[in-house]
Amino acid sequence: MLIQLLLIAGVVVIGLLLMRRTGADSHLAIRRLLMGVFVVGAILSILFPQWLTWFANLIGVGRGTDLLLYALVIAFFAFIYTQYRHNVATQRQITRLARRLALLEAESADRDPSSAAEGLGDG
Repeated sequence: MLIQLLLIAGVVVIGLLLMRRTGADSHLAIRRLLMGVFVVGAILSILFPQWLTWFANLIGVGRGTDLLLYALVIAFFAFIYTQYRHNVATQRQITRLARRLALLEAESADRDPSSAAEGLGDG
């Protein structure tokens, strides 16, 4: 019983932390809804593990723990994919900003050659 309470508390705390607004969340409502479904599902599977086994048998998986493992593997790959896409977008943005900065510094150097010599020590 104690482990169930600790697991439920952990799921709720992590769920609340993940549902916090982080600034530029364009899909915050969808993320909160899915996280809420996950938290409820996790709490129910902790309180009633036989339900998870029943559902696993219903869809053709032998045990509830196997179903949970498969779901976690899929969630892990989805996380990796979203992080990869985020990293690619961030790298593109950094590249565009670096190019823009280089062009601005080149234009500045063309107008005032003395300021270009001062900027060489910045970096």
